[in-house]
Amino acid sequence: MEYVIEMLHITKEFPGIIANDDITLQLKKGEIHALLGENGAGKSTLMSVLFGLYQPEKGTIRKDGVEVKIKDPNDANGLGIGMVHQHFKLVHNFTVLQNIILGVETTKNGFLKMDEARKKVMELSNRYGLMVDPDAYISDITVGMQQRVEILKMLYRNNEILIFDEPTAVLTPQEIEELMKIMKELASEGKSILFITHKLNEIKEVADRCTVLRKGKYIDTIDVSETSKEAMSEMMVGRKVDLQIEKAEISVGAPVLEVKDLVVASKQGSKKAVNHVSFKVSKGEIVCVAGIDGNGQSELVYALTGLSSIEGGQILLNGEDITRVSVRHRNKAGMSHIPEDRHKDGLVLDYSLQDNLILKKYFTPGFQKNGFLRFREAEAYADKLIEKFDIRSGKGRETETRSMSGGNQQKAIVAREIDLNPEILIAVQPTRGLDVGAIEYIHKQLVTQRDEGKAVLLISLELDEVMNISDRILVMYEGEIVADLDPKEVSVQELGLYMAGSKRGEAR
Repeated sequence: MEYVIEMLHITKEFPGIIANDDITLQLKKGEIHALLGENGAGKSTLMSVLFGLYQPEKGTIRKDGVEVKIKDPNDANGLGIGMVHQHFKLVHNFTVLQNIILGVETTKNGFLKMDEARKKVMELSNRYGLMVDPDAYISDITVGMQQRVEILKMLYRNNEILIFDEPTAVLTPQEIEELMKIMKELASEGKSILFITHKLNEIKEVADRCTVLRKGKYIDTIDVSETSKEAMSEMMVGRKVDLQIEKAEISVGAPVLEVKDLVVASKQGSKKAVNHVSFKVSKGEIVCVAGIDGNGQSELVYALTGLSSIEGGQILLNGEDITRVSVRHRNKAGMSHIPEDRHKDGLVLDYSLQDNLILKKYFTPGFQKNGFLRFREAEAYADKLIEKFDIRSGKGRETETRSMSGGNQQKAIVAREIDLNPEILIAVQPTRGLDVGAIEYIHKQLVTQRDEGKAVLLISLELDEVMNISDRILVMYEGEIVADLDPKEVSVQELGLYMAGSKRGEAR
């Protein structure tokens, strides 16, 4: 059997960690091959070695049976290898067309020849059903469209081996379906695809074979059609994983958070991002705000947590009006916030893990005296949280947060926010981009908060998550709450109709 790409006995080390420990991966021509593993298992590192971003300490790479050296991404492109990164590499103030040809421009007498490029881009776009507008600016298009631009970049360079790194982490369910179609289409044309993910449904949907990594080591390569999701998740995590969360019967107490007639202006146009929204979250319940991305959920959370101003309405926390108070005042009054963008609003990436864990406590008497930090207390506190929440990193509490895997960055935020012992925990996409082990862990933490009589407001785009752990579902559509549903009484299909705006419920 001829393999189009073989990575043989690859070892890649970083200070304090062996990211890839003797890993072998073989890709057949025309197959979709999934690379499955927890956060920090070494998937992205392995693909970055294939794309020339890292040089391995040991091991060889072969293309069509011949050994090759890939010193940088230009070498990779020369061999027909392209990669769509988890965080897209696009220039925001350039157009779609300019981004696609960047670095491989056709020129004549020093002038760009855009007409030929445009023609080729449009042909590729139509052939694979990508439907992009070549003149739109990247800053004006959706994340799903940006991803299509990344795919076109690879196709424009005639890449035969396409690497997708966590391609669905930021997409809506509808965009994910479209992407799966595109991937199957590419494979049927003879392209070979490596697909990094930890979503088992997606592997079942599109992949032919799957290689599993765990903690930097190779576990096995399996046939997807012959392996159950449960078996795959056990290979990935090393133990049985509970994909369904057990919850005790709900016992609701007094309201903790009350939102009355909240209005938030939109950044674009005259429509309101949040349009006269009212709801309550009480002790002992998980209320989930569901909806397709971009229907006002982010603006709602920014208003509740004090990160942006509001036009009208009132926010009460345990009866206290907190509509106009500072973020710190809200934190002290009992509000915790797991933000949707962990890099922008959740962490200071250049700080150590310890400093990020004490961000909301350093000014309290336990951690400072006369304005000086008490380092011993901070160190002990950080170590306690790292152990309790199983946060993994190269150098423990001294690790620079930027160097940690996404899942462990997320765990650090969850640890900090839950340890504040909040009255209400506002969790926005708390499991975005996490593997099943970490998802199970975070869901259990949210349910524990609820069972201890705390209020939890969950904002999620993942329908499985919404159905699995919420006690009540509020559906947001175009800035309004269009339904208040009981997950026990509603189907996923019906929920989808409310989210798409084709059905409205009676407010309860």
